[in-house]
Amino acid sequence: MQDASPIDIVYLWVDGEDSQWRLKRQQAADQLCRHSHSAMARFGNVEGRFRDNDELRYSLRALDQFFPAHGHVYIVTDAQVPAWLQASDRLTIVDHRALIPHDALPTFDSGHIESYIHRISGLSERYFYFNDDVFFGAPVHASDWFYPGGFYVTWSDDACVAGLDMQSHDTSLENASRLSCQWLQAKASQQAPNATTGAHRLDPHYAHTPRTFAHSPRPMLKSLLYALEHEAHDLFARVRSTVFRTWDKPTLVSDFVLRWALAHGVAQIKDYSHSHVSTGDADTANQLAQLRQTWGSLDFFCINDTTDDAQDDDPRLIQVRNTLQALLHVPSVFETQTFTHFARQLYG
Repeated sequence: MQDASPIDIVYLWVDGEDSQWRLKRQQAADQLCRHSHSAMARFGNVEGRFRDNDELRYSLRALDQFFPAHGHVYIVTDAQVPAWLQASDRLTIVDHRALIPHDALPTFDSGHIESYIHRISGLSERYFYFNDDVFFGAPVHASDWFYPGGFYVTWSDDACVAGLDMQSHDTSLENASRLSCQWLQAKASQQAPNATTGAHRLDPHYAHTPRTFAHSPRPMLKSLLYALEHEAHDLFARVRSTVFRTWDKPTLVSDFVLRWALAHGVAQIKDYSHSHVSTGDADTANQLAQLRQTWGSLDFFCINDTTDDAQDDDPRLIQVRNTLQALLHVPSVFETQTFTHFARQLYG
């Protein structure tokens, strides 16, 4: 029987140009440097990680176009609201302070922040988690992403992750793959032949796949996150101790949660047509041209801001905005052309 319950949408978003936020970020980085800078992950505090190049605006346009039957939209921010956002009874701004304990703030690590999003008040059991640089690219049917009791995930096109030990010079996703492998293998070795793990038994034939997952819309089950928050409390505690992304406390939601679900029969691998554009690559223009040519045939795509040396008027960033405008030119229901009083109503 097909589940007719709503599927909510959760975004993480930040305006990296906000002066108050930048001061807070700089103060946190200075404090970290005084104590220990060695744990900072590769690309853990670069401009591209926090820059707003209007990706959220266009991701919401894609959501409107390709998944109009979505549930409530939640945008998780650090006391910020996009100036173009239109107040709506289908959208809620969720401040970090409403999710994360006061003594853990501020944090600038998305892996830390995303470990709390299942706690959003009113969030549906099934939901999609988005980074704001991820976009639907074709009509969304719930059965393509969720099945009764589980959801689908897909691998990235990146090379296999080498070795099983976390490395300080590697990305968070590469280290997340290794950490997940270590934890699941340790649990498997402790599992008695007829034991169960919560409501699900670890698949005895499960084998670690040394790959990262695609930057995609993440289908999630709220009950699963609550269960893992309890079962893997050690991992959640580690990632929730970060201020910036660190190499030895990598993301959980974008790797461990997915692998645990695969290992326990709560997720299945599915191939999706997708594209990943890196704005700092030498062939970004070709990548964007290919995106235009394949428009309408991609289930999703990601435009990852890797132009850490760029200013707002950088031609590479303008080219991205022009491409998104050409593909997604119809404003969403969450968008207004003029600044509203939405932010003042929320934050005073």
